[in-house]
Amino acid sequence: MADNLFSSTDKQYYDNLIKKIKLCDKQYYIDDNPELNDADYDKLRQELTYIENKYPKWKSIDSPSAKVGYTVQDQFKKANHSKAMLSLANAFSIKDVAEFVNKIQKFLNINEFPKLCVEPKIDGVSFVAKYKNHEFYQGITRGDGKIGEDITENLKVISALPMKLTKNAPQELEVRGEIFISKEDFATLNKTQEENGNKIFANPRNAAAGSLRQLDTKVTANRNLQYFIYSVIADNFAVDQFLALEKIRNLGFNTNLHSKLACNISQLQSIFKSISEERFALPYDIDGMVYKINDFNLQDRLGEIARSPRWAIAHKFPAEEAKTKLEDIIIQVGRTGILTPVAILTPINLGGVIVSKASLHNEDEIKRKDIQIGDIVNIKRAGDVIPKITSVDLSRRKNTKLFIFPNNCPVCKSKVIKEEEEVAVRCIAEYSCKAQILGKLRHFVSIGGFNVEGLRDKQIEFLYDKNLIKSSYDIFTLEIRQNDTALKLENYPGWGKLSVNKLYKSINSSRNITLDKFIYALAIKHVGSNVSTLLAKHYTSINKLLTATNNLKDKDSAAYLELVNIDGIGNKIIAAIIKYFSIEDNMILVKNLTTELTINNYIISNINSKINGKIVVFTGSLSKTTRLEAKAKAEKAGAKVASSISSKTDYLVAGEGSGSKLSKAKKLNINIVTEEEWQNLL
Repeated sequence: MADNLFSSTDKQYYDNLIKKIKLCDKQYYIDDNPELNDADYDKLRQELTYIENKYPKWKSIDSPSAKVGYTVQDQFKKANHSKAMLSLANAFSIKDVAEFVNKIQKFLNINEFPKLCVEPKIDGVSFVAKYKNHEFYQGITRGDGKIGEDITENLKVISALPMKLTKNAPQELEVRGEIFISKEDFATLNKTQEENGNKIFANPRNAAAGSLRQLDTKVTANRNLQYFIYSVIADNFAVDQFLALEKIRNLGFNTNLHSKLACNISQLQSIFKSISEERFALPYDIDGMVYKINDFNLQDRLGEIARSPRWAIAHKFPAEEAKTKLEDIIIQVGRTGILTPVAILTPINLGGVIVSKASLHNEDEIKRKDIQIGDIVNIKRAGDVIPKITSVDLSRRKNTKLFIFPNNCPVCKSKVIKEEEEVAVRCIAEYSCKAQILGKLRHFVSIGGFNVEGLRDKQIEFLYDKNLIKSSYDIFTLEIRQNDTALKLENYPGWGKLSVNKLYKSINSSRNITLDKFIYALAIKHVGSNVSTLLAKHYTSINKLLTATNNLKDKDSAAYLELVNIDGIGNKIIAAIIKYFSIEDNMILVKNLTTELTINNYIISNINSKINGKIVVFTGSLSKTTRLEAKAKAEKAGAKVASSISSKTDYLVAGEGSGSKLSKAKKLNINIVTEEEWQNLL
């Protein structure tokens, strides 16, 4: 991704993006009333993925990179996907695309340009349609990527979607695509909504989503929904993406006829430029182009990472810019104590959204761009809910004043510090600053953590101010403590018996959680979703994790060496983990939580693999594959990839030029295998 998309290394900016996305998800998926237009919402999700790729230590289960879509709502039946529905990584320039191709070449150890299938990125709603014995039998929304909503009856009323297939179709077939409303139908729909005094939809994508998830199929039928298929799942259906689109089109499905093949970067540029210039004449909305490795065999080799495939990327159309006045600068304090300056702007309409704030990231960013209060600034929306200030119009500077960054936390008045190798200014009162405590509580109950519905920002702050919740443990004892108090929660303004009972139900339903999500919810510094998964995968149970944490201070202990040996966990993360578990109050909190919760062991899904649960180390040069691909395949088969040899290592895969690791493995009598023997194990 281009560096100018994210010029700051401010962790608080990342945390703010997560918070804003959660709000947008609620507005879009639950309220059907988004404030952010859909193209920019999608760009925001992609920017977060970029940030987490560049700063993996920040990666969080609570971000879009660990969550696809949304939580399934109660009014629809749940349906499992046969294969996870992933989202896409994001590119904002041809340079980003070139980097994407370069990574693929390195991963596959090839020099030639991999042929790409280029498809317009429809700004619609993802869906799945399943067929058996040539007949349609189930429709599912994307949901969270693993579980969606059963919309079978709603798909039946989309006239262009085949309900029966010809005999030359596979016996079992699954198609995936985007449902959308045309620009013309959207305008007509909103006109009708307005005339009938109903809600006006913010954009076509939102209208399509609301139409598709109607309990009354008559409403869906009247919305004239359309679709394009972009993916097929069937045995031996096609050898590549372009052929698959042609074959599925011949079976009666709609596919986008603007899809093309590209054999080099110049062709990609030409296709992108052509579609970009004519997209406003298209009858439907698109917000970019999707580039996919055309060869399915190469797609399988590349696999996926987190929520995105390695073999595809979305190339987004350029962002919009405008000028406005910077009225003031305020400071926000996040859960990690980072002080983030936020620009208060004279409101301006930018791309259909009223913008009144912009992130300034950190003190260095303000100095670097020479930003002063009262300036006329250029703002850019490249996917931000809170846009960026790109520059200052110095020719119009007058009567401005410098912003002085505070020496004390604006919330708790404690001293602030700038740690070594960080540009962020941080409040030192980690466990007493109200802003940080509330931030940790919000993080704990967030979608990526315990996902407690009805316990969001306002409710948490209210309960905290009333001394009803001071720690995450208090959440799970709230109901029983309320039974012993005279002033019931339901008697407070804004609360009622119905809402309180709903909250208790939500809390109780969240008492069962997986180990990786539990670790993430603890809000340990630098421990995001990737690290949480690595820790859960390695220790597998909460008891083993807690046993290990008792000896982490001793650098000669087996527990410390075991932690250091986990591939993907660096020194800064190790230090943060040790610090967290060395604080007695944290250990008491975790142990108390275990008495209220069921923390499920981490289970490797590939249980039939010979290397499932085994610890594997790679050394030397591999001839048949790259180390990156070898590690990815090992992890996919359930292995734990470590960075160094220990007595617990199960296999050392030794390539050419193996050195000290091979010598150590021989001394420890570790099972040493050649690359060929390793391939046989896989």
